[in-house]
Amino acid sequence: MTPTEIAAPAAPVRGARVRPSGKPNGQWLVDGTAPLNANEEWKQVDDGLNVRARIENDYAQGGFASIDPTDLHGRFRWWGLYTQRKPGIDGGRTATLEPHELEDEYFMLRVRIDGGQLTTEQLRVIGGISTEFARDTADLTDRQNIQLHWVRVEDVPEIWRRLEGVGLSTTEACGDVPRVVLGSPVAGIAADELIDPTPQIDEITSRFIGDPSLANLPRKFKSAITGHPSQDVVHEINDVAFVAVDHPEHGVGYDVWVGGALSTVPRLGERLGAWAAPDQVAAVWHGVASIFRDYGYRRLRNKARLKFLLADWGVERFREVLETEYLGYRLADGPAAPTPATPGDHVGVHRQKDGRFYIGATPIVGRVSGARLTALADLVEAHGSTRVRTTPHQKFVVLDVPEDRVESLIAGLDALELSARPSLIRRGTIACTGIEYCKLAIVNTKDTARAAILELEERLDGLDLSAPLSVHVNGCPNSCARIQTADIGLKGQIITDDEGNQVPGFQVHLGGGLASSERAEAGLGRTVRGLKVTADGIADYVELLATRYVAGRAGDETFAQWAHRVDEAELR
Repeated sequence: MTPTEIAAPAAPVRGARVRPSGKPNGQWLVDGTAPLNANEEWKQVDDGLNVRARIENDYAQGGFASIDPTDLHGRFRWWGLYTQRKPGIDGGRTATLEPHELEDEYFMLRVRIDGGQLTTEQLRVIGGISTEFARDTADLTDRQNIQLHWVRVEDVPEIWRRLEGVGLSTTEACGDVPRVVLGSPVAGIAADELIDPTPQIDEITSRFIGDPSLANLPRKFKSAITGHPSQDVVHEINDVAFVAVDHPEHGVGYDVWVGGALSTVPRLGERLGAWAAPDQVAAVWHGVASIFRDYGYRRLRNKARLKFLLADWGVERFREVLETEYLGYRLADGPAAPTPATPGDHVGVHRQKDGRFYIGATPIVGRVSGARLTALADLVEAHGSTRVRTTPHQKFVVLDVPEDRVESLIAGLDALELSARPSLIRRGTIACTGIEYCKLAIVNTKDTARAAILELEERLDGLDLSAPLSVHVNGCPNSCARIQTADIGLKGQIITDDEGNQVPGFQVHLGGGLASSERAEAGLGRTVRGLKVTADGIADYVELLATRYVAGRAGDETFAQWAHRVDEAELR
């Protein structure tokens, strides 16, 4: 039996479940499909995917002032477009102004890169679009996408034409839809790979991205698939994830995870205890997405992620509903994947299964430019390759490099400020977009993090950290930079400094980690009451912590283990 499809917003089928007493949560198969808030109402009035025709035929001709407000603040997201922050509005006003007061007449445009797979031709097209239409801006995200800024609605149709001409798109890059599918950056080429997940990623994206039956979910839906033993796709913080594992009876397939997400109420995903064969992955993915559509909470947007449904149901009920209502068969029970023995960022030089090499390089906190992307495409081609991958750690990986060209490529990457042999602090630091462009942000992230990295590289030179120190810098509480899963997570806010002044700063989270960071087990960071640092005090604080860790660690204790063990006084 194939998973049942319900065209949104369809009448409930299979018999609506009985709702317990209390207010309805907007679960379509429990409460019916009548919208319970304005956001759900406009989603039902017109599918977000339909706005593309208006962008191409009306808004691109009429300009920003011609855009319908509901399209602007809602449906545009279905095509990867958000208005960006108006320059000059300080972080203290973020929560006091209305969205339209914060926004500029320009857009952030997110290019969707499923599995992080790019050709040099595609990379060059993105670089050219950035240079011509986006003031040479480009940010590499921790969702394997590339974001451009300063985009005018008048230029969007031409941008789409160029992207789609090389097989790229912005379809459902944002919005209450299935977002980009994270995939192992070394899929199909790593010598130690268990299975190449590319066919599964391709099947999911070709069948379901842009499918109207999944274009009205309660909120965003994030996915990840990896066949690499480093578990390099941060699977614990996705709504659904598939992690390669060798089943003792059935061979190599995938361990299924559901219900992970961070933001202001972080929750790590959980194993269903189910093993999916490669040819079952797309059906399982569709079943989980359909459960979210049909049973997800829609009344309150701050409760509309899959993690809240899983918390109420538990994994046993979730698996039962998946198998009985959506798959029509029981999945095999399966083992957990072993704890990774290597980091999942793929930085450095690694031999491929075919004898050539892949090289992982890090820009500083994901900030690049159109000119640099174009130069990277030229450099890669000059070294005999046409393939580049993006990673969930704001890194690039260049594939298929002949052994005698490795050092030359590394030198060329260094010239582009893309380091294949970075310091441990540069390697481990990521940052979200921040106040420069984001309407939700309170503080600057990219420039602040960059300044701290350059300072710390001098201060920590010679200090034996033994492993990358992950410092994640976020401009607001929403955790786009995964602050709760970093060694040192910094959450932007306005704080009071020692002189009593209100200044940009950060609340501190310590000792978080995911499997791909070589931590013994995934876990969320701890907070210390009242512990905050000013934006210009990050380098001082990280140096203090790093020095104390090296002096006080027990044996091969990781930073995360040390941070959870020591008294609060040691962390101040």
